[in-house]
Amino acid sequence: MRLWENVTMERNIFLSQKEARRLYVIEQAIAGILTVQQAAEVLNLGCRQVKRLKKGVKAMGAAFLAHGNRGRESKRAIATETRDLIVAFAIGMYKDASCEQMAELFAEHHGITVSSRSVRRILHAAGIPLKYARKPAKKRRSRDCMPTAGMLVQADASSFAWFEDRGPTAALHGIIDDATSTILALFFRPTEDQRGHFTALLQMLVNFGVPKAFYSDRHTIFFSPKKDKLSIEEELAGKKVALTQFGRALSELNIEHIPARSPQAKGRVERLWETLQGRLVIELRLAGVSDIEAANAFLPVFIAKFNARFGKEPAIPDPAFTPCPAKDVLNRIVCVKLPREASGGSTISFLSVTYQLTTKTGSVFPLRRGAKIEVLKSLDGTLHALHEGKLFGLKEFQASNAHTSQAPAQAKKPAKTPHSPPATHPWRQPPKPRKRTTNSGEPPYDGFWEDVYAI
Repeated sequence: MRLWENVTMERNIFLSQKEARRLYVIEQAIAGILTVQQAAEVLNLGCRQVKRLKKGVKAMGAAFLAHGNRGRESKRAIATETRDLIVAFAIGMYKDASCEQMAELFAEHHGITVSSRSVRRILHAAGIPLKYARKPAKKRRSRDCMPTAGMLVQADASSFAWFEDRGPTAALHGIIDDATSTILALFFRPTEDQRGHFTALLQMLVNFGVPKAFYSDRHTIFFSPKKDKLSIEEELAGKKVALTQFGRALSELNIEHIPARSPQAKGRVERLWETLQGRLVIELRLAGVSDIEAANAFLPVFIAKFNARFGKEPAIPDPAFTPCPAKDVLNRIVCVKLPREASGGSTISFLSVTYQLTTKTGSVFPLRRGAKIEVLKSLDGTLHALHEGKLFGLKEFQASNAHTSQAPAQAKKPAKTPHSPPATHPWRQPPKPRKRTTNSGEPPYDGFWEDVYAI
């Protein structure tokens, strides 16, 4: 058995990997396999040091290579009796107290001077849960800004008392550019909703263009919770998750939609709310704005002032925004789009109302039964229909009542009452027993119905 294999038998000492390697080389030197010069080159030591190690290992064994204080308890360590006392009070009289408070109580009532960190270590080693234990902070990595405007935009909404006590609480929907920290769109709504985010998106598209990527939280307005419910057309198109109306609009605009896993991930738009809750509130107060409609009219002036103050130059001056689509194309994208099927009378049903498709001249467009129609509901509430790539108007359809108005109303006949036969009716009489004969010649048993009625 080599010395380094028997090291745990001497002084109950465990050598580190470096010390075990040094012990193996010294063993080779003691056995004459390596010279002192070779062992010194391998261990990167001097020959005099190798000779000292050889002499010590021969005399004391592997324990010579370990530090003399290894395995010994520190002189400044808390005594075992004190540790037991701390544990006893922690599960008894000082139960549910914080480590800081327990350290103060030990010093005040028991004369034990111990830090709160030491109390925490002792209780943790004893397996006692701490009521006021703090979770360790998550490790996060900061991300550099995008090099040019339009590569990434961040969107969110903030519900706040923007009008203080002069008006109701409102939700401010906003979009900020990641590279320049400039506000691209702001819009007030009573609560965070689809229309608010659609309006902010439309503002950005008209004023700046189409960005490359869109960064938002995982609100159901942006991402559908029903990830497993896809139509056959969507599955054939290769989609993996169901898209919301907002997600569908971003997809048609060829904008990459990125979900944020935490508020810190979209920190720029979160810090924007902190700034606006301090500055915009005062600006609205000075302007005398106290309702949502007036606030939306005031926002363009504030956005220009804010961007001039806080906007910064990107690393690359050329923006990554692409031109905004034409107005008619944009209206087909930034809207609520719902599929419908035509009936046999060239009509569709939407929100419990029957509609017909109309052309630009106002004539009704004929449809075959089962034709696929998409109803478009724009932000102002107007309805249109999209069929085979063409846009149509919708006209409410009401069935004609001419045939009923010409014919005189006929009095309803009284409902017939069902006929109930009397008790003497043959149907209410029990059937009479038949006479039967048996092959054995015995008279048949005629008491069957008497037994039935007896039961």
